[in-house]
Amino acid sequence: MRKNPHPDETPFETVDGPADCGLLILCDHASNALPAAYGSLGLPASEFERHIGYDIGGRAITLALAEMLGVPAVLSTFSRLLVDPNRGEDDPTVMMRLSDGTVVPGNHKADTAEIEHRLATYHRPYHRQIETQIDTMMASGTPPLIFSIHSFTPVWRGVPRPWEAAVLWDNDPRANIALRDMLAADRSLTIGDNEPYNGCLTGDTIYRHATMRGLANCLIELRQNEIADDAGVQIWADRLAPLLEDIVARPEMHEIAYYGSRADGTARAQDNPERPA
Repeated sequence: MRKNPHPDETPFETVDGPADCGLLILCDHASNALPAAYGSLGLPASEFERHIGYDIGGRAITLALAEMLGVPAVLSTFSRLLVDPNRGEDDPTVMMRLSDGTVVPGNHKADTAEIEHRLATYHRPYHRQIETQIDTMMASGTPPLIFSIHSFTPVWRGVPRPWEAAVLWDNDPRANIALRDMLAADRSLTIGDNEPYNGCLTGDTIYRHATMRGLANCLIELRQNEIADDAGVQIWADRLAPLLEDIVARPEMHEIAYYGSRADGTARAQDNPERPA
């Protein structure tokens, strides 16, 4: 079994793969671990088993797909409650003092210097590793498709969520529409399109590493009960792997193309006939 790296050792985990394979998998919220110096941030252990601590099943499905496809991956090793790697540095939610109704005592009095320390020690090294991996893949002559994996809760504020999976995207339709439509072809599934979240956020991981570099990209959200155990992870890995192989084989996925972003007002509707609202 692969060792789960601890944030006291490294802020990121990597899976090796060929630089010219054309696909890089990311998992921003792979771990619920905290550096020893932070204890439990004043929270009971049960809070770290919730979605506020990490994306349940995210690491497992990321590792399974990377192994099946033989592609590189970069994953975080620290809880999003410490600092959220899927937020820009200036985003007020990069460090949460209140998360889904839970007050985080260890974050409540964190000052600017403490936030800067967390950014410098965990957030920035994670993103530098992604940048390094993309640079290596770009140098091979095959710009990679960036595929980001997240998971969401089955119920939100008492309302069940019907989607087993969802594709979140900004303004680049290339991989997103392809994956959405292939998943939706399975009539046993309910697939969300920018649900339950909107895939448009200035400074998040996709914006920073894909949108701003003109790289084809896709973010999938999987409902947590779908990938909460090994059997569910295997089902979704077996489902996604051939679809990703199909998408990665398309030449347009490896062209540099700037579609802009709805988040910063640079998106142009004429670039995208299926531009999300």
